[in-house]
Parts: sequence; C-alpha cells; structure tokens
Amino acid sequence: MENKQNNQPASALNSPRFCNTGTFMRLPKLEMTEDLDFAVVGVPFDTASSFRTGSRFGPSAIRNMSALIKPNNVHLEVNVLENLNGADYGDVNIIPGYIEPTFKKIEEELGEIISNGIIPIIFGGDHSISLPNLRAIAKQHGPVAMVHLDSHADINDEVFGQKYNHGTPFRRAVEEGLIDPAHTIQIGMRGSLYDPDEHKIAEKELGFRLIPAHEVREIGIDTTIEEIRNRVGDRKVFLTFDIDFIDPAYAPGTGTPEVGGFTSAETLKIIRALKELNFVGCDIVEVAPQYDPTDMTAFMAANLGFEFISILASKKKVTQ
Repeated sequence: MENKQNNQPASALNSPRFCNTGTFMRLPKLEMTEDLDFAVVGVPFDTASSFRTGSRFGPSAIRNMSALIKPNNVHLEVNVLENLNGADYGDVNIIPGYIEPTFKKIEEELGEIISNGIIPIIFGGDHSISLPNLRAIAKQHGPVAMVHLDSHADINDEVFGQKYNHGTPFRRAVEEGLIDPAHTIQIGMRGSLYDPDEHKIAEKELGFRLIPAHEVREIGIDTTIEEIRNRVGDRKVFLTFDIDFIDPAYAPGTGTPEVGGFTSAETLKIIRALKELNFVGCDIVEVAPQYDPTDMTAFMAANLGFEFISILASKKKVTQ
C-alpha cells in the first residue's frame, strides 16, 4: 500500500509533543472502519478491581505518554505506519459500576471493529475486560490461542461470591469456549496465593501451560520464548498483557503489584520474539497511573503497544 503522509504521526521536529495529544502516538482519530489494519481502543473500566482502583485512567495516561514514541522500530526494522493503516478509535463508553452491561458494550463496539478485519489493540482498564474482548474475538475467529503475561493467573471461580472480577476472566473464557486451552500459555505468575494448588489447577483442570516466574528464571528467557512459540503454533492468537508482569521497580503504577517480576528489557525481548505468531488482537491492562508519579508505567504500556504494532508491520512487510 502506498504510504500516505497523513497516516504518519506528527513529528516532534515540527510539532511539540505536548501539542495535539489525545490519541495514541498522535495517530488520526478513527472516523470510519474501512481500510484499516489496526485500531487502538481504550476501555477505561475498573469496577472489577479487587484492591486498588484507578486503571480507568490507564488509557488516557498511556496515550499521553505515547507522544514520546517515534514511528521507526530499529529492532524489527520497520516504520510502523509505512505499510500499515491505523487509527485511534477512542474509548468504549463503559458504564461505571456495572460490570455485565459494560461487558456487553465492549463486545458490541469491538465486534464492529473486528468484523471489518481490523486488529484491535486495547488499553484497559482492569483485567476483567479481557473476557468481553475475547467474546468479540471468538465471535469472529472462533476459539483462539492465548498468550497471557501476568503475575496472576486470573482463574478464580469466584471473587467476593461473584463470577465477574479481574481475578476470574480466564476461567470464564474456558467455560464459554472462547480460547483453546491446548494452545494457551500463561507466563510470569508469582507471589503468595490463597490456594497453593492454583498453578496446578491452571494446567490439570483448565488445560493451560503455566510457567511461573521462578521457573522462567530457571529455564531462561530464550527457552520460555520457545515454549510460547511451540504452544501456540500457527493458531490465531490473542495476547493479553497485565502490566504487573513487570517488576514494580520498573512499573509501579498498578493495582496489585508483585515483587520479583521482570525488567522492561526482558519484557521487550519476549514480545519482540513473538513476531511470527498469528495475532488477531491484544490487550494491555491494569495501568493505574496515580500510583506512579513518574509516568513510567504508562510509558512502558505505550511501548508495548508500539511493539505490538511493530509486529503487525513486520508481518505485513514480509508478505508484500
């Protein structure tokens, strides 16, 4: 596709980064759902948080910090918008305090985007939003593989006696047939647990592959990457990334931090190494900016979004 100059983000050589903000990387605001490869979607919902709320402010903080990101990814050797058309959809109009009606709105709005062949890049919001995200994805693609990077498995049956919470989405996703457990992998789980068998439940009851953080340290990042690739294979796959996968020393702005996590460099290495996977969407969740006065957590999330777009650009470059 011929490059269109107005599809490139504004250059800070001509327009200061603090001007014309409000969209991811200062991309154009989505006005139609035609001829787009990807759309950035905000879901500012944190009603399903169990401890510290505030991730409703995640999408706006991520967009603000994304003004620092330039369009060329040197590592993957792509200009992310040279061969891709992308835009910022804005935010889903969630209903604060009401989980199930909000899930319905998320599924409906994402469904319109996905049905037009557009890959959604979703910024949350708490991790409960992955369930309606996956509902919309599965309605178009059927059950998908899932790569889940997180410090928590999020497979509880109930929290506070409720089925819908940021600690329950992936048990619900299995029950609803949204994901294929045989091609799903969870990476990075750590910290204290109420149920000492939680990781065993993920594998033996739900059928996932789960590699906790201490095992990643034992086998190494490269072997972990191979585990992910082998598990997913050539299946359509959804990436769900909880920012607390990263150690709070690097990303403190989140609701339920866990020590002993991964560095920003280790995280980027993992994401970049997944460039051959057949992604149909991703979400990046649990950024709660008020707990990080430096904005580095939001900036990390923005960079993850950029790396995901870079993967899409790299794959499209290869096919052209």
